[in-house]
Amino acid sequence: MRKSKFTEEQIIGFLKQAEAGMAVAEICRKGGFSDATFYKWRAKFGGMEASDARRLRELEEENSRLKKLLAEAHLDMHALKSVLGVKR
Repeated sequence: MRKSKFTEEQIIGFLKQAEAGMAVAEICRKGGFSDATFYKWRAKFGGMEASDARRLRELEEENSRLKKLLAEAHLDMHALKSVLGVKR
């Protein structure tokens, strides 16, 4: 997945501007992103503070790391079973 050129703090700043009453189209034009991107951000970061967004990113990274570890463990178990001739 491509990394955003905006930080979580910047994204939350854009969302706060919209909450303050600024037009979404104007925020998007000034920020250089599409309306669809804005609404996707609002679905993901709506109502969050910058610290909450940072914690969300940390949890997503940890979840990804744990998924990789689990996949590697399953591969190791499958390899051992095939070498030892254990039937499933």
